[in-house]
Amino acid sequence: MGYGLGVFLLALGLILAFAVQDALEGINLTMAGYILAGAGILVIVLTAAQANRGRRHTTVQRTSHADGSETVAERQTHQDPPPAAG
Repeated sequence: MGYGLGVFLLALGLILAFAVQDALEGINLTMAGYILAGAGILVIVLTAAQANRGRRHTTVQRTSHADGSETVAERQTHQDPPPAAG
């Protein structure tokens, strides 16, 4: 699943919705086109969201002192995902 599938579904759906004037018994081609176009947009959005998600790590370090106090240090790191193959 990727951008190619999303663009294909979107294009096919828009062609069915706006360009095809034929009719099949029991099938509304305009509605099928809208459904395919919506699925294509969903695939594109999900692919973009997955590609832009980074990896985040949080490290918490607690240090107890002799007088009973405690120091807390929190460190967050952000690492970009590896590039997609292909």
